[in-house]
Amino acid sequence: MQSTAKKRTLSAGVRDLTVGNPYRIIISFALPVMLSQIFQQLYNTADTFIVGRFLGTEPLAAVSSSGTLIFLLVSFFNGTAMGAGVVISRYFGAGDDARVSKAIHTTLTLGLLSSVVLTAIGVGLTPTLLKWMQTDPDVMPLAVEYFRYYFSGIAAMVMYNICTGIMNAVGDSRRPLYYLIISSVLNVILDLLFVGAFGWGVWAAAVATVISQGISFVLCMVHLMKKGRVFTVEPKKLRLHPDMVREIIRFGVPSGVQNSVIALANVIVQSQINSFGKLATAAYGTHSKIEGFAFLPITSFNMATTTFVSQNLGAAEYKRAKKGARFGITVAVIAAEIIGIAYYISAPHLIGLFDSTPKVIEYGVMQARTVTLFYCLLAMSHSIAAVCRGAGRAVVPMAVMLSVWCVVRVSYIYAVMHFFGEIHHIYRAYPITWAISSVIFIIYYLCSDWVHGFEKSKKKGA
Repeated sequence: MQSTAKKRTLSAGVRDLTVGNPYRIIISFALPVMLSQIFQQLYNTADTFIVGRFLGTEPLAAVSSSGTLIFLLVSFFNGTAMGAGVVISRYFGAGDDARVSKAIHTTLTLGLLSSVVLTAIGVGLTPTLLKWMQTDPDVMPLAVEYFRYYFSGIAAMVMYNICTGIMNAVGDSRRPLYYLIISSVLNVILDLLFVGAFGWGVWAAAVATVISQGISFVLCMVHLMKKGRVFTVEPKKLRLHPDMVREIIRFGVPSGVQNSVIALANVIVQSQINSFGKLATAAYGTHSKIEGFAFLPITSFNMATTTFVSQNLGAAEYKRAKKGARFGITVAVIAAEIIGIAYYISAPHLIGLFDSTPKVIEYGVMQARTVTLFYCLLAMSHSIAAVCRGAGRAVVPMAVMLSVWCVVRVSYIYAVMHFFGEIHHIYRAYPITWAISSVIFIIYYLCSDWVHGFEKSKKKGA
């Protein structure tokens, strides 16, 4: 199995992560992913920044109030796609190109079906979901408008994420970056044109995002459909292969549930924040955008670690997988703390870039300075979860985050709001639950036989 992977002649852009210096490979893989994530963040951040500057606080709050809800509805499908990437990486590392092709075509088919479901839910249930989140009545009409336009084109985002997941799984982290740069620049231009120049409402920001993501998806598909590659996509082969569906469900659904759990907890937090009014909502949304950017290096190393571990375990390179996992965890934790300190110091200036309203800055700085010095704990949890996913143990992070980041966090928030009712207690829920989950993850990482996760999963599924 291992030798087959080494003898293949790989097409341009495809990288075998089972050979070469592990540290250099992870870094070189993570850097394009990080740049891709930066440009991905530009989509929604451009909406937030331009809407806040040109349209004011209420439209900004409308876009911000939609963020966690969008993440909730999209997160399950994106998490499942992550699991599909693990399946593809595993067979790619093992040199089984036939199964790589089956997994890719099955994943794309699932993505198309999921897009239809997600569009129907997002467009049809918008008012109900926003009311459930206690969205400020002053903001509600604009939030509904933004949300419905966004979800009318959600298929482009879902399919783009699936395509980049496929390319990353076979070691190609550069080409998604090139496509995303093009679409991100286009998104900013369209935002400035639609909102700044034409003076259209928040719906125009959503339309700009949909158009830009549609362009990135088209570029990805043009590349994936080129002939003579390991991952060549052929429309006539798009179908659900039962064996691959089972594997994707086994490794992907736990990741999807994990993402949904985190998103659900954030929606509940958002609903509590919304109860403090539109200024608190705007501040929370602004902090989330900045934190999204701040955490991109860690997210990128986690994605690189997952692919590295998966390919190497598929090739039975167990010691190499462990070595890469240790490196990925260490870099993520150190980088997160450095970033957290920098954000702590510069919080007033960063928040003020989005909204200069004094109360918005006050709320945003309060949250930032409550959580940023504990980013090392958040990175620890996410990086070990990434190793677990790469090893076919996606159920572990799902269970930890369901119990801690959802049940414990939400219970804590309801308790402190009942007894104290002050917003800073909500912010403290994050570092508390990060610390608990990190302790659990460290114990599992050090004491379990995670490197044989695929073999044990295969035996259970036999």
